[in-house]
Amino acid sequence: MSTLQLYFAKASTFSQRTRVVLLEKGIDFTPIEIDLQNKPEAFTQVSRYGKVPAIKHGDVEIYESAIINEYLEEVFPEPALLPHDPAQKAVARIWIDYANTRLVPAFNKFLRGKDTQEQEQGKREFLESLLYIEEEGLGKLSGNGPYFLGEHLSLVDISFYPWFERLPVLEKFRNFTLPTETYKLQEWWENLRQRESIQQVANPTEFYVERFAKILGLTVTTA
Repeated sequence: MSTLQLYFAKASTFSQRTRVVLLEKGIDFTPIEIDLQNKPEAFTQVSRYGKVPAIKHGDVEIYESAIINEYLEEVFPEPALLPHDPAQKAVARIWIDYANTRLVPAFNKFLRGKDTQEQEQGKREFLESLLYIEEEGLGKLSGNGPYFLGEHLSLVDISFYPWFERLPVLEKFRNFTLPTETYKLQEWWENLRQRESIQQVANPTEFYVERFAKILGLTVTTA
């Protein structure tokens, strides 16, 4: 029996990242889905922040997805999801940080801004992030490979993934689609979404539309 337990929530972007890492590495694990409105004590004893994902691996208890994912990379090194070269690994970590500190906040501000002004600011920041990824990320790092770092999937791709799965929500509620000049980014997303690991953790568009309609206090109309 597996000694690795994963505490996750289906709607959690950060849980999706770790679930993809586990699947890509072929790690045997026991998934435990958490109701974040009714957290069981066994979960909060592992995740001291009360957030998902969290893992229990033997006597080891870890929370925060970025830390979990690097732990999994070190303990289960194959297939590698980070470069072995220290300089290249540092560049990968910079892009993971870019996802967390630039793209994600801009996405959230655009979608969930308290007023039109904040949403417009979020839109500008989100567009700037997308164009920066197109030119400085995929344009310079990929070497025309299908992924950020070239031919092989990495933690960089996995770090960006969940927000692209949620793009239909921006289209539905903010009338936004990826700009035509982000053709490398669009090709990357088409390649990424075909991976079996991504398909296993993906949620349908309707799931996100209904979820964010409630969060935004909007009514969803269907044809």
